[in-house]
Amino acid sequence: MLFESLQLHFAPMSALSSSLAKYSTTTNYPSMTIPPVRISCGPISTRPKSNKQKNSTDQLEERQELVRLLTKKITADKEPLLKTLNNHVKHLRTEHCFLLFEELGKQDSWLQCIEIFRWMQKQRWYVADNGVYSKLISIMGKKGQTRMAMWLFSEMRNSGCRPDTSVYNALITAYLHSRNKAKALGKALNYFEKMKEMERCKPNIVTYNILLRAFAQARNANQVNSLFGDLDESIISPDIYTFNSVMDAFGKNGMICEMESVLARMKNHKCKPDLITFNLLIDAYGKKQEFDKMEQVFKSLLRSKEKPTLPTFNSMILNYGKARLKEKAENVFKKMIDMGYKPSFITHESLIYMYGYCGCISKARDLFERLIESKAQIKTSTLSAMLDIYCINGLLLEADSLLERAITLQVFPDASTYKLLYRAYTKANLKELLHKLLKHIDKDGIIPNKKFFLDALGSS
Repeated sequence: MLFESLQLHFAPMSALSSSLAKYSTTTNYPSMTIPPVRISCGPISTRPKSNKQKNSTDQLEERQELVRLLTKKITADKEPLLKTLNNHVKHLRTEHCFLLFEELGKQDSWLQCIEIFRWMQKQRWYVADNGVYSKLISIMGKKGQTRMAMWLFSEMRNSGCRPDTSVYNALITAYLHSRNKAKALGKALNYFEKMKEMERCKPNIVTYNILLRAFAQARNANQVNSLFGDLDESIISPDIYTFNSVMDAFGKNGMICEMESVLARMKNHKCKPDLITFNLLIDAYGKKQEFDKMEQVFKSLLRSKEKPTLPTFNSMILNYGKARLKEKAENVFKKMIDMGYKPSFITHESLIYMYGYCGCISKARDLFERLIESKAQIKTSTLSAMLDIYCINGLLLEADSLLERAITLQVFPDASTYKLLYRAYTKANLKELLHKLLKHIDKDGIIPNKKFFLDALGSS
């Protein structure tokens, strides 16, 4: 078999961590009047002026503490943003704002990031910096604000900063988050070609990793091969992240031959696979029900210096369950326990689905009841798993009964829970249950908009 011929020997996780790099649909762009600023196209200074010399660890902790305070005031306490910033103006510097961008970006508060940026530009200590623009462009892209990302790119050039590789990487990533994937991939390639022509913007391994994964996700194996060929001709060497991200994308698309081709390429580059490689191969083979290969990879993992993780076992349990191989799934769970692993809520959900797919509803129900009796906090996703299993097996009255009981269990359904029930009740034409469900949705303050119904009825 292919996997045997590759003679995989697995490396520690440090091989991956050393290679990782940081990486508007609004038509009215912000206008601003900004005083002259100093220009710096280098990295952000992480040491504000101070009379006392403190070590970098203390400084970082102080910055993080201040950022946590500001984030709480802005998001939880709803204090006006500019008021909060002005109250702490004596202590804030670029590095604080950079951390604020990260925190607010996680909370979908991209507009507040722009407000902070505009406030920064009016401060005496502000220095136009590529790192700030790169971070903001990345945030805008992730939130689907491609036009705002482009405005920031133009603003950066107007401020006197010259784009570098990190800025173009952020811009490419921003485009790849837009809805029109075909157009986005074309734009990304255009920027990639443009980067090759500029000395200070030459593509690096991060650029290739971004593009390779994007085209693998788009199932474009020809473009992936072309990019790998381009990479082979350059002075840049692919890293473990390069191969893992492309194999993972192909594997999730069910493109096993293409995934194995990348695996062979990894061996040719003498790049040793790691635990992530093991897990993505196990998951990909399991989803395609190529269980011989999945088991072979698992055995290789047990013989290696690496150790299986809970995701390893969870994937195998679920995929065996989908194939109705209950005994094999139970054996994996037993081996997991024998090796000293403690099941997570995802393990329990995998078991519930496994029993449900195999038609063992009583076992799935018993497991759910044992979780309740154990006084463990039942997660919404676990409730959804049990409800989904009832729906898959046509037990819609049992699903309705469990939904009514959920409140007493202090488990609260979310939009995804309601979507799966709406889909099942609609398919069975149970108007009375649908009416009850819509009352629950309204009571929980969830607005069943167009997207809700499209997601619910469009799911298979």
